[in-house]
Amino acid sequence: MTTSTELMERAVQVIPGGVNSPVRAYRSVGLTPRFIERADGPYVWDVEGNRYLDYIGSWGPMILGHNNAAVREAVIKACERGMSFGAATELEVEIAEFICATVPHIEMIRMVNSGTEAVMSALRLARGFTGRDKIVKFAGNYHGHSDCMLVAAGSGVMTAGVPDSAGVPAGCAQDTLTAAYNDLDSVRALFDENPGQIAAIIVEPVAANMGVVLPAPGFLEGLRALCDEQGALLVFDEVICGFRLAYGGAAERFGITSDLVTYGKIIGGGMPVGAFGGRRDIMECMAPVGPVYQAGTLSGNPIAMTAGFVQLKELHGHPEIYDRLDQAGERLFGGIAHLLEQYEAPCTINHVGSIGSTFFTPNPVTDYASAKTSDTEAFARYFRFMLDHGFALAPSQFEAMFISAAHDDAVIDETLDAIESFLKM
Repeated sequence: MTTSTELMERAVQVIPGGVNSPVRAYRSVGLTPRFIERADGPYVWDVEGNRYLDYIGSWGPMILGHNNAAVREAVIKACERGMSFGAATELEVEIAEFICATVPHIEMIRMVNSGTEAVMSALRLARGFTGRDKIVKFAGNYHGHSDCMLVAAGSGVMTAGVPDSAGVPAGCAQDTLTAAYNDLDSVRALFDENPGQIAAIIVEPVAANMGVVLPAPGFLEGLRALCDEQGALLVFDEVICGFRLAYGGAAERFGITSDLVTYGKIIGGGMPVGAFGGRRDIMECMAPVGPVYQAGTLSGNPIAMTAGFVQLKELHGHPEIYDRLDQAGERLFGGIAHLLEQYEAPCTINHVGSIGSTFFTPNPVTDYASAKTSDTEAFARYFRFMLDHGFALAPSQFEAMFISAAHDDAVIDETLDAIESFLKM
C-alpha cells in the first residue's frame, strides 16, 4: 500500500514543494499532507484508506457534498460526447441564460477557468470602462495570484502597492492601493489622495482568506455609496461566498448590488471554472464587441459547464438547501462558540451561514490585523488532534471551514464531541 509519506517523498522530486498549491503542503501545521484518493458525501479517504469527515469541500464548491450523483451522472454522459471543443456550444449559452435570469444583479456573464482569471479580467474591464488605473483592495482579502493583486496584505492602511511575491515587478503593483477591511475612513482617504484615478474597489464581501471575517454593519453600504460618489466601480469577489451564502451570494444576503462580481469553481460543480459578470453596459466593453481583451481556449468547457449547470439548477430549484445549510452552520459554529465559552478557551469564532473560522485569539477578529493576533502554534495542535481523530480541516489558521448539504446533524454532533475532547486536554 502506498502511503502519503511515500508519495510526498516522490512528489518533492518533481513538483516544487511536492504540491501544486502551497496550502496543501501542511507546512504551517508541521505535517506531511494526506494524499486523497476518493470522496463521497461529507467524507474523503486518503491513499491509506483512512476516512475523514471533510470540512474543506475542495475549498468551498462541493456545496451539495462530494460526488453528488446528479452531477456525476451528467458529467459521465457529457464525457461521452467529447471532452473539449474549443468552440461555442449550446450549453454555455444555456448556463449563461440561467444565471442572468436567476441572479438579478447579473445582466451578462463570461466564463473563464479560475477565480484568479475572473478577478484579473474583471479588474482589466473596470479599468477599461472607467479609463482609470488604480484599484483599491483590502488587507487580508485574497483575489488570486495575478500580479496586481499580490500586494502585501499587512503593509498598513493607505499604503501604495508593494509586491508580495518574488517575480512581481514593482510597476505591476504600483496602482494597487490597500485599505483596512471594515474601515471606511481608510477607503475614503485613498480616494482623497488619488482624485479621479481609482477605477474600482474590489472586496470579499465576507472575507474568507484571513479566516472568516464578516462585514461590519454599514461597511458594504458605505463602499457602494463611495463608488457612486466617486464614479468608481464596486467589484464583489464572490469566489468563496457566491451561490453559498445564498443563491445570489453575499449580494443577496446583505442586500448590496455590486457593478461586477467574480465567481470561482462553485459554478463548475468543483471543476476548474471561474466567471465574471455584472451590468450590461460594462460587460459590453469586452472583446469582441468592445476594446477590453480577454480570451481562453478552455473557457466554457463542456464538461465543466455540465457539472456547474446541474449544481446551479439544484441550488436554485431547492431553496430549502440554504435553510438547511444555515441551520447546520448554526448547529456547528454556535456549538463551537458554546464550547469555547464553557471551557474558557482563548478563542474567537466568526461565522455566517455555512462558513466559519475558529481563531486562536481571545480578541474579536474584524480585520487583518486582529486576525494576525491568532496563536498559529495552538491552531496547529488543534489541527493535528482533529486530523488524528478523523476530521479534515484546512491546514491553516487563516482559512474557512465549509459545510455541505451532506453534513447532517449526526456528523456535526460528532465534530462537536471531538472539539470538546480537545478543549478538555
